[in-house]
Amino acid sequence: MWIAGGLSSRRSDGTAFPAEATLSSYESGGRRRYTLILRSVQDRLESERKIASLTAETEVLRGEIRELRDLGEILGSSPSMNRMLDDLRQVAATNATVLILGETGTGKELVARALHDLSPRKSKPLIKVNCGAIPVALIESELFGHEKGAFTGATGRREGRFAMADGGTIFLDEVGEIPPDLQVKLLRVLQEGEFEAVGGDRTRSVDVRVVAATNRDLEAMIREGTFRQDLYYRLNVFPLRVPPLRERGDDVRLLAQAFAGRFSARLGRTLAPLSSEDFAKLRRYEWPGNVRELQNVIERAVITARDGRLNLDRSLPEPQAGSSGPTRILTAAELEVLERRSIEAALDETGGKVSGPGGAAERLGVPSSTLSSRMKALGIRRE
Repeated sequence: MWIAGGLSSRRSDGTAFPAEATLSSYESGGRRRYTLILRSVQDRLESERKIASLTAETEVLRGEIRELRDLGEILGSSPSMNRMLDDLRQVAATNATVLILGETGTGKELVARALHDLSPRKSKPLIKVNCGAIPVALIESELFGHEKGAFTGATGRREGRFAMADGGTIFLDEVGEIPPDLQVKLLRVLQEGEFEAVGGDRTRSVDVRVVAATNRDLEAMIREGTFRQDLYYRLNVFPLRVPPLRERGDDVRLLAQAFAGRFSARLGRTLAPLSSEDFAKLRRYEWPGNVRELQNVIERAVITARDGRLNLDRSLPEPQAGSSGPTRILTAAELEVLERRSIEAALDETGGKVSGPGGAAERLGVPSSTLSSRMKALGIRRE
């Protein structure tokens, strides 16, 4: 017997918590016995309150399918981009699962859109899911939906993202953030095209092409035991690596010109083209934030323009704007030390608070689940 919720339970220390339960009976030695398993739903209730604004998610998602693209189209003519685009065109016409790899800000979502638009499924929905932005307690419901009464707060039946993407494409961004217990269910969808909604007993079949993306090292996560190897192989049917901006040579010039023209038009300004000196400054910078950072830098340069010229001196980060030599390559051990120091500093400033407003994850600009995973890998404990 499944008791969906509404139970008020109490721990041995006297604190109360809302719970759901399963009650099972069995016979032993001629006697009827019972097993009651309680599970706290406190995190789920808090997550439900946080995303209460998503009650009209179906209409919002349908409206996003053909939304205007901020970057317009994929721009690039460097050898590394040409290789990636050639692979993209070849795989787009198939139903193969694609795993898009690349650093933050390289435009992985834009690649996913291009895959959908060049595929036979282009007239069907493209549903986006940022797996790192959904609370862990709600990921299963977001992906596969839930039935009325499935858990406390489930006041009605709700379609999941896979059901919405039926016939089309689902884009699972930050797929490495999906918790291990849910990876099994995702693997089943990839293998069989079947799933059950949370609290439901009806198996549903869907025809969905899966495109996933991550900036994490999934093979390292497999070794750590946080990502299933069989799921990795199902996702990695056709890998597409989006090169970082520092490997794209003169693409920086092409992108900067495009962004400058777009932002100038938005602000109603007429600015002189970027000069050779401007391009030299852009090429010297390492672009850790990739295309997204370049876009922000050019927008700031347009906003702060003086005498009809872009103000790159004001918009480029100070430590890099005047750099003239190559950046020293750091070893993996040195990078780990830097990461550890940064995480520890953030924890010190937030009093050990990891998630939530003002937490270390917010200060570092990463999902709380990612920070918790890195803390575990680095052996960092909260005092």
